[in-house]
Amino acid sequence: MSAEWQAVPLGTLLETIIDYRGKTPPKSPVGIPTLTAANVKNGRVDLSSVSYVSKETYDKWTTRGFPESGDVLITTEAPVGEVASFPGDKTYLITRRVIALRGKKGVLDNDFLLYSLLSPRCQNKLLEKVRGSTVPRVLKPDITDLEIFLPSYEVQRKISQVFSSIDEKIQLNRQINQTLEQIAQTIFKSWFVDFEPVKDKIEAKAAGRDPERAAMCAISGKLEPELDQLPPEQRQQLAVTAALFPNELVESELGLIPAGWEVRLLGDVTSYLRRGVSPKYTEDGGVMVLNQRCIRDNVVDVSKARRHDVSLRKIDGRELFIGDVLVNSTGVGTLGRVGQILDLLETTIVDSHVTVVRAKSPITWNYLGIECQRRQIEIEQLGEGSTGQTELNRGKFAGLPLTVPSHAALQAFDALTVPFRQQIAANLRHAKSLATLRDTLLPKLLSGELSVENLQQEATA
Repeated sequence: MSAEWQAVPLGTLLETIIDYRGKTPPKSPVGIPTLTAANVKNGRVDLSSVSYVSKETYDKWTTRGFPESGDVLITTEAPVGEVASFPGDKTYLITRRVIALRGKKGVLDNDFLLYSLLSPRCQNKLLEKVRGSTVPRVLKPDITDLEIFLPSYEVQRKISQVFSSIDEKIQLNRQINQTLEQIAQTIFKSWFVDFEPVKDKIEAKAAGRDPERAAMCAISGKLEPELDQLPPEQRQQLAVTAALFPNELVESELGLIPAGWEVRLLGDVTSYLRRGVSPKYTEDGGVMVLNQRCIRDNVVDVSKARRHDVSLRKIDGRELFIGDVLVNSTGVGTLGRVGQILDLLETTIVDSHVTVVRAKSPITWNYLGIECQRRQIEIEQLGEGSTGQTELNRGKFAGLPLTVPSHAALQAFDALTVPFRQQIAANLRHAKSLATLRDTLLPKLLSGELSVENLQQEATA
């Protein structure tokens, strides 16, 4: 630690501490969104799933104060020690198991507080204070008694800027990936779910118009007059793609599908459909093992992976490949979540709560991944067993019917969208590299071991 830095109890540096006591507030179908401990994760607020309370409930429950944008949220239970900045885009209610902290102006920068609480030192100190076995928790004094190293306010701001710039880049990568994935899914839905090129061909033919141009409009999203404004090579490519779609729909067990396409069972178009191993965990060496926590929002997050000791349990034939689809296979609320392996930096396996699905001809890994993502609710409904013990039925999963397009249509789709998925993989690698840089710098900067001077430019280069 820098000789100029003091270890100071957090409670003496806070202007405001906001927490809520009592029962969980009654929910409302609409109204003010609530932030629970489940919404605070990985250094940010996850708004993918929120509940709501009425304005009356909000007014009643905010007698202890109103969090402000940038206040630091920390969870006290289920789980302990997750930290994030309070979002300032709208009004939110924080509920039990979440505390909002605000540093004294000019004394403790909120962003510096956030990164201090994220540091391994503070996280370990907090975990030492955990009480309760069934539901581990900490109390407010456990948090306020934490000591953090306190440089000058100016140095705090500089350190915060280093980490904020890294996190902004990570968030930008995440947003770009969401956009790329949405584009791929939109094309998939148009071609293989709604059959828009086929339907537009049928409609155009019945109206005496050119079916091929109608399909070209469906594929490109352009009106017919706009087609003529396209470069000749682009127009020609659209015509080639349009010709891949038939102009007739036929009956199948999944309803109407394009003529020449077929319906096959998932088990018939996969070369591997199997759960992972029961790991023998190790802290050193071994191979990466992914678990259900790694699969969320259609993304595989290796930061939550653990390590498996191959000397205690062999993994022959269990290694993952690019394109493998991972499906969470146990537990209500978790079962059915899908992710896909788009990048592998080392030998990786999954544990026994995850099913691996590997495509084989006549479908492709790209098609299979997006198809499984869009059918997550159906997959979830294949679970069997009592609450808390729900398991994905492998036989039913293998019996899931899916449309198999023509080989030419699949090739055209892959040519168009695989580059998007490859860019997503590159962005994931970049984000992981940035996160590693942040996590390496975090303890060194926050302890004063490493000077912040001239570091901003290096860290954000």
